[in-house]
Amino acid sequence: MTEQIFTNAKIILANDVIEGAVQVKDGLITDISDRPSNLPGAEDMGGDYLMPGLVELHTDNLDKHLTPRPKTRWPATAAVIAHDNQVASAGITTVFDAVSIGDVNEGSERIVRLIESVEALGHALENNLLRADHKLHLRCETSFPGMVEALAKLIDLPLVRMLSVMDHTPGQRQFVSLDAYYTYYQGKYGLSDEEMRKFIASRKRDAELYSVKHRRHVVEQAHAKGLALASHDDATKAHVDEAVEDKMTVAEFPTTLEAAKASHEGGLGVMMGGPNLVRGGSHSGNVAASDLAKQGYLDIISSDYVPHSLLHGAMKLFDDFDEYDLPRAIRTVSLNPAAHVGLSDRGEIATGKRGDLIRVHHSPHHPIVRGVWREGQRVS
Repeated sequence: MTEQIFTNAKIILANDVIEGAVQVKDGLITDISDRPSNLPGAEDMGGDYLMPGLVELHTDNLDKHLTPRPKTRWPATAAVIAHDNQVASAGITTVFDAVSIGDVNEGSERIVRLIESVEALGHALENNLLRADHKLHLRCETSFPGMVEALAKLIDLPLVRMLSVMDHTPGQRQFVSLDAYYTYYQGKYGLSDEEMRKFIASRKRDAELYSVKHRRHVVEQAHAKGLALASHDDATKAHVDEAVEDKMTVAEFPTTLEAAKASHEGGLGVMMGGPNLVRGGSHSGNVAASDLAKQGYLDIISSDYVPHSLLHGAMKLFDDFDEYDLPRAIRTVSLNPAAHVGLSDRGEIATGKRGDLIRVHHSPHHPIVRGVWREGQRVS
């Protein structure tokens, strides 16, 4: 029987903060005390915070390791390991790697290397090469012609725990502003004005042909296989009403205050990006995460493309918004995401839960992760 004791810590519980000690045996939390431990071998936290390990539901951070520079492909298993090291050092003990089933560009690296990257993740897990607990989140681009066929190749993998429906058609959802769409994709793909006009026309045609029927397919597959399901970039109450009707549990990155409010009140966990919160706004001109926080509508933070923004964003909620005391702020990166995808065994410091813990020093400038334990075993 393995046993660890963490003492002299400010322990962040789901609804309280206490000073004391936490005991972990065989990977599970077995005792929480409001007094320090004097037992030999107890690990002294030095008055730092002891928090539950962070739960990340949507990160495409793996992409940047697969293609660190344009047209530069990195070996897939090495990319997975580098990505894992980065998320673990950020305090993330459970990570849903969000891989795209389809894209707005048929030749994108996301499509070309999809199967290779998923196989590399499986290989790394089988060989015990990873620190965090990895799961797959399949992001389904409903306007992509080959989405159904691509989804069929992956959906039965044991690692798959979550699906989401996306539609990046210009003129709606994330890109209501065509100017923002031009800026993002023209810069991303280096298209001329004429090429960009053809690109937009093609994307709109694909949406007309596929978006509705592909969305229905994804929803039906998620429910048939018992997978968590999320909406993406909802902008209107009508979008949210459809998500509620489809029995989704997470609203990823709503683009307006109206959609966030309706999602929160409809029981969906409203997710916003840590980069949006840390930077103070959306890179595509949509609603700022801080605006949702002021209304108390922000339920879940995702690090999206910057792993360390997960904890940073949560601490900003605590530091900057009266609506969020410390336990509520930390719930946005631990208990809330876990609960909304059915992971009842983690996300809080409570007896019987997994010993996924992080030690955090909250400096005046930035939270510093000083230690990470997954099921009681130190991984960073």
